Amino acid sequence: MCAWLCRGRQTAEMTKAHKSTQTNTQDDILKKEDGPLLAAQIGSELQKQFAILPGGRGIDGHPVIFLPEFPAFGELPEEELQNVLRYLTSVPSVAASGEGFILIIDRRLDRWAAVRATLLRIAGSFPGNLHLVLVLRPTALFQRTLSDFLFKFNRDEFKMKVVMLSTVTELHTYIDPGQLTTELGGTQQYCHDSWISHRTAIEAFALMVKTVAQTLQAFGTELAETELPNDTEATVDLLHKHTLQKDTMKEDLKVALSQGGRLLACINEPLQSDPDYSMTQDEMENLATVQRLMGQLNETETAFDDFWDRHSTKLEQCLQLRHFEKHFREVRPQLDVMFERLSGFSEVSISPAHAEHVLRELSSHEEKACELMDLALSLASEGDRLIENSHYAEDSIRPKCGELRGVCEEIGSTLRSKKGLLLRARELHHALEKAFQWCEDGILLLANQPVDRCQSQDGAEAALQELERYLDTAALHTISDRGAICCQYEAVLNPQLRDHMDKVFQKQSSVQEMFEKRRVSLKKLAAKQTRPVQPVAPRPEVKSPLSSPNPERKERRYSADSALCKKGESLVHNGSTRHASLSEEEENLAVLRRHVMNELLETERAYVEELLCVLEGYAAEMDNPAMAHLIPSTLQSKKDILFGNMPEIYQFHKRTFLKDLEAYTDCPELVGRCFLERMKDLQIYEAYCQNKPRSESLWRQCSDCAFFQECQKKLEHKLGLDSYLLKPVQRITKYQLLLKELLKYSKGCDGANDLQEALSSILGILKAVNDSMHLIAITGYEGNLSDLGRLLMQGSFSVWTEHKKGHAKVKDLARFKPMQRHLFLHEKALLFCKKREENGEGYEKAPSYSFKHSLSMSAVGITENAKGDNKKFEIWSNSREEVFIVQAPTAEIKTAWVNEIRKVLTQQLKACRDATQQKSSDSPNPTSNNSSVSLSPFRSSAQKNQRKQDEKKVEPNPTSEANSCPSPKHKGWNKPSLSADASEENDGFSSGEDPMTSDIEDEVVKKLAPGKYSVVADCEKAGPQELSVKSGDMVQLIREGEDGQWFVKNLHSGKEGWVAAANLLSLISESKSSQSLSSSDGSVSGNLSTSSSCSETYTSFSDIKP
Repeated sequence: MCAWLCRGRQTAEMTKAHKSTQTNTQDDILKKEDGPLLAAQIGSELQKQFAILPGGRGIDGHPVIFLPEFPAFGELPEEELQNVLRYLTSVPSVAASGEGFILIIDRRLDRWAAVRATLLRIAGSFPGNLHLVLVLRPTALFQRTLSDFLFKFNRDEFKMKVVMLSTVTELHTYIDPGQLTTELGGTQQYCHDSWISHRTAIEAFALMVKTVAQTLQAFGTELAETELPNDTEATVDLLHKHTLQKDTMKEDLKVALSQGGRLLACINEPLQSDPDYSMTQDEMENLATVQRLMGQLNETETAFDDFWDRHSTKLEQCLQLRHFEKHFREVRPQLDVMFERLSGFSEVSISPAHAEHVLRELSSHEEKACELMDLALSLASEGDRLIENSHYAEDSIRPKCGELRGVCEEIGSTLRSKKGLLLRARELHHALEKAFQWCEDGILLLANQPVDRCQSQDGAEAALQELERYLDTAALHTISDRGAICCQYEAVLNPQLRDHMDKVFQKQSSVQEMFEKRRVSLKKLAAKQTRPVQPVAPRPEVKSPLSSPNPERKERRYSADSALCKKGESLVHNGSTRHASLSEEEENLAVLRRHVMNELLETERAYVEELLCVLEGYAAEMDNPAMAHLIPSTLQSKKDILFGNMPEIYQFHKRTFLKDLEAYTDCPELVGRCFLERMKDLQIYEAYCQNKPRSESLWRQCSDCAFFQECQKKLEHKLGLDSYLLKPVQRITKYQLLLKELLKYSKGCDGANDLQEALSSILGILKAVNDSMHLIAITGYEGNLSDLGRLLMQGSFSVWTEHKKGHAKVKDLARFKPMQRHLFLHEKALLFCKKREENGEGYEKAPSYSFKHSLSMSAVGITENAKGDNKKFEIWSNSREEVFIVQAPTAEIKTAWVNEIRKVLTQQLKACRDATQQKSSDSPNPTSNNSSVSLSPFRSSAQKNQRKQDEKKVEPNPTSEANSCPSPKHKGWNKPSLSADASEENDGFSSGEDPMTSDIEDEVVKKLAPGKYSVVADCEKAGPQELSVKSGDMVQLIREGEDGQWFVKNLHSGKEGWVAAANLLSLISESKSSQSLSSSDGSVSGNLSTSSSCSETYTSFSDIKP
């Protein structure tokens, strides 16, 4: 029994430790409880053992309270005595307590005074019904005698039934010894500490049962009063929270039931160990109390489980409802959007490609719609399952399921209707396209039939058979009944499609008429051409030789008449055939022109629509606040970089160019005028192409951002934005292809010249765009490129440089290997740049150019041929102080560059002459009447003297006037190279000096004299009679021939031949014999030098002053 009580105490303590928060609740209950005290409250008073309840009963079942010997009973505080007595009287059952208690007071070792005081305190403080008080009086002789005497005297003072007993034997007459402890001579085993532990455990269990019941009741009230959430997350959180609370409650119930089970086992333990053991009445009551509490716990658990099942089911149904409503809110707008999108889908189309495109788009939407409808129908089925499972929100779920099924049915019906109409439209388009293609092939067949072959009978028959075979295929390709077609496809015939059908029928009629005309012509040609029979009169009889005509003469006359007749018939027949063929050919070309014009208009309209789509679907969305969160920081405020001047291009094509083109629909051969009128406006593409690398770079940085993906998704584009940003570049290049086609079919038409000019202008724009793309890649140039004038040409070359040092004419080759340079020819300057490596992708792969050197075109001269290479030419400045030998990739490129540079220099010459004449007319000079400005880079002695004479204001010699003109070409020799070195070295004039009025070339050519000269340059002969010389040879000029030729002898080789006088200027110099060329006044002599090759040289005109 003691071990069970100890285990009971440990169990109670473990329970309290398991629920620290619940212990506080128990303490509050203990403090506030107005009912009987608990052993835990008066544990210290009970430990004093001045009063115990051993559990025995009197003969009539009265509970027995025993007050053992306790010397300090009189010193006990009244509150302690009352608490112990009140607690002991509360332990037995109500029925047993009602019978009254028997109080046994053991004072055998005490005095009478203590007995009397004890009885008085009990009489005044016993809380229960006191049936009998049995007092074991003091055993000492004096005290026993005194107690007998005084008890009789003071009996009435106690106010209760008191029996004084001298021995325990007398006690047995009132109470059975089996109900008494061993101290009183009984057999009952009693341990006070065990009893206290026993009572504490039972009372703790009772309190646990009460607390669990109250907690369950409060939790049930909370669950009953909880409102169901309106969203899924809150419902999940609430269900999780309530489940955790339920698990806690179940754990408390489990602990209480476990403790109750252990208490029952402990109470029944004596019976388990000793079947003959007889429980006391108190033990039996304790057993019944624990069993009653266990029953209450079981009933509480069952009720709680039922309530939780209902509550959890409702919460789970609430969660199912919230999920259903959430999915409904997600699916329902998507169904509406899909229905609106399908409803807005055009069931008609304007072309076969458009029909195919719309069908593909509809098919993609059909896949999305089917997936969406499957999702919606699955959600409706889920709602039906909820209704079948008796969901509490059936009235809310059922209408939503019906709504989902209704919308799905509408979408499916709309989809089937749209698809059916589009299929019919595509079928009609294919039929029209088939007929149209048959007409086009027929036109090409007619155009490709050679007219010359059809002039013969066999050729005409073959062409006729070819036409017949093609006409046999008309039934399979053409459309015959217009009314039936209109009735069959009435649902898809929009105005555009109806017009297209009318055009196809009209084209069919035109082509069939063309075939009929051609067939008639070919039948005429195929007819057998029999020789015409001329009627011959019968020959008269010959009467006499004199009267008979000459038969031979008559026969000749007949033959001549017959031939003339045949010739006339042939001319008439061939003329009519040729006229018919030419008219048919012109008609065929007109059809081809209309075909190209239709392509131009259709592609122009599609181009305008694509630009609008990009501007509205991408550019406008960048300003949409709802899309701002999707735009990365690198893209913000960079719309102008990404799209360039695309809005300007769109406005031009939409408002102006498309309308202008449509005005030429019926006269495509004149559309060149439209391009010429708008050529200045088309230059806006140059700015777009210049911005394209920046746009491409920005797109590459942001191409994967959510903004572009969302815009592409809204537009339902399969291609990204970069493909549409390339459209303007593709469009400007498309125009020249269409113009070429129109020009091909417009030879001899009124607008052919305009078409050719428009084509050239468009190609010029493309070249300017291409050049500008290279121009913007130049880095390192400190000035403003726009100040250099218009960019004329650009390209890559191999370049060598040569520099002349002083008067020694030593050529310093700065580089043995050529430099790779990219040249940019402007109106005012020539730039030398180094091409850098191409990096990146797309437009970022464009090369860059590092600026290296520039030459002003006002100080530039050129030599067309250099070093004997037809791909090389020289560019020099500052009187050949700085020479650039340029090698082009091909001879054609070299020629183009030389011609362009020559054109620039010629324009500068003309401008200089005009300025000189203007100044001369404004302020006349006395010397201007007899002299002209020389534009040659040479400075001769005559020029030098003339300048001195001008300075001395001396009248010039009228005969010194010379014309400035290029050197004539001579047979077998190249053009002469007129070097600036000779005049500058001999006369000391710099390039900045003013030129004289005489032309040094003409003067020297006129004054060549026989003599010996040294050759300073190589020159190969160009004919069998001409002479070859090499640098270092000594030649002798023997005599002057005709046409400016000199007979020359090569003293080194001994050969003789003719040499052009003009070429001698660049080949010879004075020999050691000091043979000189005299000038007109005989006062000047000078040596002739040459450039590095025999070539024509053009110089700049920066030195010319008016």
